[in-house]
This record gives sequence, C-alpha cells and structure tokens, in this order.
Amino acid sequence: MADPLGWIRAALEDLESAGLRRRLRHRATPAGRTLDGLVNLSSNDYLDLAGDPRLAIAAAEAARDWGAGAGASRLVTGGTDLHRELERELAGWKGCEDAVVFSSGYLANLGTIAALVGRGDTVVSDALNHASIIDACRLSRAEVRVFAHGDAESLDRALSDAPGRRLVVTDGVFSMDGDAAPLPLLAPVAEAHGAMLMVDDAHGCGVIGPDGRGTAAAQGAGAHVDIQLGTLSKAFGSAGGYVAGSTELCEWLRNSARAFVFDTAPPPPVVSAALAGVRIAREEPQRRERAVALAQRLAGALRLPSPAAAIVPVVLGSPGDALAAQAALEEAGLLVTAIRPPTVPEGTSRLRFALTAAHTDADVDLAATVLTTRGVLLLTTPGGQNQHTPGFRP
Repeated sequence: MADPLGWIRAALEDLESAGLRRRLRHRATPAGRTLDGLVNLSSNDYLDLAGDPRLAIAAAEAARDWGAGAGASRLVTGGTDLHRELERELAGWKGCEDAVVFSSGYLANLGTIAALVGRGDTVVSDALNHASIIDACRLSRAEVRVFAHGDAESLDRALSDAPGRRLVVTDGVFSMDGDAAPLPLLAPVAEAHGAMLMVDDAHGCGVIGPDGRGTAAAQGAGAHVDIQLGTLSKAFGSAGGYVAGSTELCEWLRNSARAFVFDTAPPPPVVSAALAGVRIAREEPQRRERAVALAQRLAGALRLPSPAAAIVPVVLGSPGDALAAQAALEEAGLLVTAIRPPTVPEGTSRLRFALTAAHTDADVDLAATVLTTRGVLLLTTPGGQNQHTPGFRP
C-alpha cells in the first residue's frame, strides 16, 4: 500500500543535503544570558526580562487569583480586568487612545491586516517584511503589492493606481537586517495617496525611542502612523502581541479581527507577566540603553553600519558558510544561530546577533575576535551589506 506521507522523507533529505534542515533545540535552563553553558547571542529577550523573578512572581500571583487559563475568547467570557489593564498601559505608553491585546504578534498581524483590507482593496508591503505580515497580506484577499525595501519612490509607484482602501505596512526594525524603516519618508507618501500606514515594531518597541516607545517615536513619526503593532514576547519578556491606535480602530479590531474574535484570550498569568514587563521596561531605561550600546559595539568592531536597535546581521552567503561560522562560535562558547533560506533570500545566509541587557563587553568582543580571525573579512559596502572571504574556516 502506498504511503501518502512518504514524500516527506524525501523532502527532509533534500533539506538536509542543502544545509537547510532545522532541528529544535530544547534548553534545560531558564531564559537569560547563557543557554546550556553557552553565551546566548540569539535571543530576542532584549531587556533580559524573560527570566526576571518579578515577572515570574506576577505570573504566579495571577495564576493563583485568576487561574491558569482564560477559558474563552475575550468577546465571550475570557476577558479579565488584567487584560484591560494591560491594554490601558500599552495605550498610555504609546501615546494612543486605546490598544488591543492578541495572543501573539503573529496573530496580531493576521487579524489586523485582514480586518482593514479585503477583496477590492490594496495592501502594499515592504519587500523585507516579516513572514507574519506576508501571510496576513495573502490571507486578506486584497491585492498585494510589494515596494522596494525602504524606498519611498517605489512605494509611491505601488500606490499610484491602487484600487479600494489602501494599506501600507512595514516592519519598524527589520528582524533579519537590523535596520529601520524610514518612516519620515514613507509616511508622506502614504498620506498623499490616502493610505493607512501600519508599522510592526516587534523588534523596536521597548528598545529604542523616547521611553522605549519604538521606531516611530524614535524618528518623530508617531503622529503619522495609524496602526502601531508590537509584541510582548521580546523586550517585555512574556508573550502576546498588541495593536495601539485610535478608539475607532481598536473597536473595529475587537469586532472584525478574526484572530481576536475567535481566539481564546491570553492566559491571565501571561497577561500579568507582560504588564510587569512593560512597567519594568519603562522604569529601568538602562536596560534598553545597554542592549543598544552592545549592538553598536559589535557593529563597530566588525566595521558594519550602526544598527537601528539591538540586531546585528553578518551576511555570509551560503548555508554552509553560515553553519560553519555558527560551529566556530559555539566552539568558543557562543551560541549564534545560522539564519538560512527561506527565512532570508537565497545567497544571504547569515549569523544574526541579538544583543540583550544581560550581555557583557567581553561577550561582544569574543564574538568579534572569532569572526575576524577565522577567515571572515567584513567590509562595509555602499549598500550597507556585508562581504566576506568565501570559505569560513571552522
């Protein structure tokens, strides 16, 4: 009898031979600077809050008072006072009228984009946007147009004859490249075409800008961004996503975003931990200042462009070179995960350094030493990309 799933074995073998097969890594220690004896330079825990005892206490107290699960969607009986308190905290912090909390940043993108545009409308997306944005654009059933990365002229052309409601969506800080969207250039183009502007600031919120409010605030463009989306699972050390904006926007999402309407509410312990994380981040600005300073230190040592937040990519080219570089760093006691297609385009496999408040100068200097003494010659090109001597020496 034919095996209907037999094709999977061959597909996995193809991934293996191409250096693209991924395997889960299960740590035996709490989140923090180290992971199973290695210095972890691959975590999005930018403010070192995921393992903070204060978040654990907040979660434990909420579990005792509210239970482990929400029990239902927010529109049925799943909402608690904690959920609304978190939304008010986020709205006040972002300087918006209201906010809506989702179970994840991924779901926030899926729900929001599909609630704002549909058949007969147009969504225009930056070429390097996160996969959750790409998936959301497709699922919206709107016409999808892509503009060149951070290019206002390309955006203008994409919007010139766009039908229906128009939505422009971009990452704030790009997760694999570490640069930021030029919002002061993009916002006037969106406004000129009557388009809504949405920024997914998962890697900027809590890390950059006044009070850590993110990319739009850092660039003085907050008043021109209609939909501000972020995550609670990175800088704030918990889990979930949020959208902040006008009262009408948030009410529309609560009524029309399927990823909110039909999703069980985030568990109270998670919500309470996120609330604690947001408050600690605001009260302890030295955390974000440290993460950004370390990223700049690493970029400077490698002669790379200054990062927008706490991400420093080292583009190596082939999956094999990226895996060899990962192995060399691991031998030196550092964990930096190789990023390969389809996460990044073919020919741009890389190491992605994510710096946190927990790291030390010595961690950064060791990483730079390993890279510069094992056969990788990094040069800054006019386009801001990395070049290297082929054949990383393990």
